[in-house]
Amino acid sequence: MTQERTPEDRKAWMSLLATAPEARLASLFEAFGHSPEHAFLRAPEIGGVMVRGRTGASGAPFNLGEMTVTRCTLKLVSGEVGHGYVQGRSKRQAEMAAKLDAMMQTEAAPELEDKILTPLRTERDATREARAAKAAATKVDFFTMVRGED
Repeated sequence: MTQERTPEDRKAWMSLLATAPEARLASLFEAFGHSPEHAFLRAPEIGGVMVRGRTGASGAPFNLGEMTVTRCTLKLVSGEVGHGYVQGRSKRQAEMAAKLDAMMQTEAAPELEDKILTPLRTERDATREARAAKAAATKVDFFTMVRGED
């Protein structure tokens, strides 16, 4: 029996797959060595979505602009359905994300977690930390010096 996965778990791995560098995702997926048979419910297709924003995170929403996305939905022979949404025009990455989403709902989930998701998560966190350290190095602390001339 597989470990029970929550909607938050699925949201986390789908986000990770959607934002992973395509080349790295492909190399890890190929190294995993197992690509189950599947049928497309929605073949990879490219489209656009409207990105909305709010001023100060609390103002009225406004249309910021459009963004290109690629989506894919597939069903494994065993019955699990996987979805993949990625920014950009990569049908290959959307298909891999959908396939991995479906496979994470099977008995293969612990192995996928160890061999694909954990390395992606570690690399993503290292990249974020490096970016934060680089930004912190440019931080300027402003202070007011009292000159006693009140």
